[in-house]
Amino acid sequence: MLESTPSTPDPAEVMARLVALLDVESIEVDLFRGQSSDTGWTRVYGGQVVAQALMAASRTVRSERLAHSLHAYFLRPGDPAAPIVYRVARDRDGQSFSTRRIVAIQHGRPIFNMSASFQIAEPGFDHVAKLPKVAQPETLPSELDTLRKIADRIPEPHRKLWLERERPFEFRQIDPVDNLKPRKAPPVAYNWFKAAASVSADPVLARCLLAYASDMTLLDTCLLPHGVPWTDPNLQVASLDHALWFHDDPPLDEWLLYAQDSPVSGGGRGMNRGLIFARDGRLIATAMQEGLIRYRSPS
Repeated sequence: MLESTPSTPDPAEVMARLVALLDVESIEVDLFRGQSSDTGWTRVYGGQVVAQALMAASRTVRSERLAHSLHAYFLRPGDPAAPIVYRVARDRDGQSFSTRRIVAIQHGRPIFNMSASFQIAEPGFDHVAKLPKVAQPETLPSELDTLRKIADRIPEPHRKLWLERERPFEFRQIDPVDNLKPRKAPPVAYNWFKAAASVSADPVLARCLLAYASDMTLLDTCLLPHGVPWTDPNLQVASLDHALWFHDDPPLDEWLLYAQDSPVSGGGRGMNRGLIFARDGRLIATAMQEGLIRYRSPS
């Protein structure tokens, strides 16, 4: 018999824990230490490492310079039971831009590296992509509500992870996919999301939180045409890299639209891209990610 659904954690407490997680500790000049959260994953969530690395780099630049882009590679799976040390290299501080390189280290080996660029605010030519016309978030169920409807079909250990993990961001998918029996569909997805509780308007923290959220749902896009569930034991999926460009300050207390597509997959890899819009039509960020997608036929 299926166990009763656990109570939902307090969103304010969940968000406070995430903010604390991103508050990396300075242990020496340009060296920082970050902890991991007990999410139930066998490896550290990639968005956490990106966000912590961005926070570490941000603390080595002048406050008026905000991140406008980052490019990261995942080298090894992170150990969620061990802290992560972030080493920041100050490559350049120009009149308008600062560039940093960050290496994340666990057990004496690099697990991740990233370059990030920061810029002072300045005027320039303006144009922006149009906000897609999609269903509004108030008309859609949350990701958790959708999963609860199929709770009795979710196998362990996925059930505990999918239903009980903390969600600092609420996602609402347009045209939700059945995670257990997905139908083949075009590689296009739209998700509304926002912070589960109010967060500080600090632009540095907001960028780090958006970096954390940007790794959610993106890799799913390249699997849509193939109709393979995440629970399939023959499926091997992992993020290889992650790139993010910030175009505006993220209003995380408001609904943001993550418009995603996958233009190509092949060679055991899938490419995914996403545009993150504010509800008023501003383009807040652009994301790109290539992931490992291998399917080993049963022997």
